[in-house]
Amino acid sequence: MMFFDKAKIYVKGGDGGNGCVAMRREKYIPEGGPWGGDGGRGGDVIFQADEGLRTLVDFRYKRHCRADRGRHGEGKNRHGASGDSLVLRLPVGTVVKDAANGEIIADLLQNGQQVVVAKGGRGGRGNARFATPHNKAPRMAELGEPGEERQLLLELKLIADVGLVGFPNAGKSTIISRVSAAQPKIADYPFTTLTPVLGMVRVQDERSFVMADIPGLIEGAHTGAGLGHEFLRHVERTRLLVHVLDAAGSEGRDPVDDFRITNRELLLYNPVLGQKPQIICANKMDLPDAAPNLSRIRSAFGEAYEIFPVSAATGEGLDALIYRISEILEGLPLDLPVVEATEHVVHRPEPRFVITRWEGIFLVEGKEIERHVAMTDLEQDEAVERLQWIIQRIGIEDALKEAGIKEGDTVKIGELEFEYVE
Repeated sequence: MMFFDKAKIYVKGGDGGNGCVAMRREKYIPEGGPWGGDGGRGGDVIFQADEGLRTLVDFRYKRHCRADRGRHGEGKNRHGASGDSLVLRLPVGTVVKDAANGEIIADLLQNGQQVVVAKGGRGGRGNARFATPHNKAPRMAELGEPGEERQLLLELKLIADVGLVGFPNAGKSTIISRVSAAQPKIADYPFTTLTPVLGMVRVQDERSFVMADIPGLIEGAHTGAGLGHEFLRHVERTRLLVHVLDAAGSEGRDPVDDFRITNRELLLYNPVLGQKPQIICANKMDLPDAAPNLSRIRSAFGEAYEIFPVSAATGEGLDALIYRISEILEGLPLDLPVVEATEHVVHRPEPRFVITRWEGIFLVEGKEIERHVAMTDLEQDEAVERLQWIIQRIGIEDALKEAGIKEGDTVKIGELEFEYVE
């Protein structure tokens, strides 16, 4: 199974449909008045958690996702239809972050859970909406509001019942290949498993659980060394840790030291990981040096942890390990902790607008005024007059004067550039 656990994508809600300028023209109604309908709302971009998915690989090839725009309004006061929302399925366990500031937008933990990540723009109002006692036949309508757009980071944290942890070449890949249908690539060199592998383990009495073969850990991983955070991120979500040790010390390593180093890295990364239930799997018992090392492992950790001697190569001891894992899982809660943001984003109230001067241009920025500009049809005189009134009412004109603007200077708001006139 191909596994892809990170992606960066662009999402955009659908633009709203444009409002319509139309006048009522019927045979026996000489002064029918405005009759233009509103545009439809743009569709939202929605993420939905799906327990049937195990990878983000789809977003490796589809990096731009846009919802449908709303239909334009029409005459006879007919409103445009709303655009269809775009529902994108993500694996359960995906954390969605804003790429600009790292803020966590959603943590998809439950199958079917939905979150709107880019709202569609509202439809522009037709000219029927602008009729007043002083202007009974307005010849202006709004353009549709642009849909929300943003860059997002998707990060999949495995949701597995059991996580196999330990140093590279401890035999985790071989174990998961023997007890499940997973087929990890196995070879005799460090960091063979570079991505997590999931396997469904079935016990004879119809019980089953998901086991994750997580990439090997090295000393210093909590600082990002080696696979570092790539490894530790997945450990957070497992309910039970199975610590796989190379009991034979086949690469000149000491399994007792390996156990202490691995657990220290888990604690340094996140103290909660040290509280997870853990059992020890002493692997490679078919090799000559394993028996004396097993005695040392039992002496060091036997009072605190259950220890299971196995040989992944021959299959010896694996049945007892799997049955015990299944029993332990039955007593553990299914609820998974929600991911907490590691980077705290401080939300401060935004000013209505900000004016900066750049290369002789007065740049006006602000969501409210930029939305008004985007929804103004500059081909309609009444619409332009209304925009000028909004600019004055918000206080932008006074602020430009305070900033030292002079007649003939250029003002830029969103996509609109114009020459300032007193």
